[in-house]
Amino acid sequence: MEDVISRRERERREVIEKARTYVNSLQGLYTSFLIGSYSRGDFNVWSDVDILLIGEFDGNPVERLLRLDFPPGFEVIPINEGEFNKAIRKNNPVI
Repeated sequence: MEDVISRRERERREVIEKARTYVNSLQGLYTSFLIGSYSRGDFNVWSDVDILLIGEFDGNPVERLLRLDFPPGFEVIPINEGEFNKAIRKNNPVI
């Protein structure tokens, strides 16, 4: 029988691999970061998979999300390099 810690580690590894597969399937050049509860390890059954995706995006945030076909349970935050740098200067907690 698998103990709780081993099960959670396995679940986290599986989610990280799903996130990696999704990001690798995208066309274009992106830098991605797993953020949120799965990156911290404090996820639960209701947690979504948060991915910060930095790339050459244009258009407004809604248009960007419509162009990205991400799996159910994923929350993708698509930003360009300028927006990323601005968020760093403003100490945005997501960044």
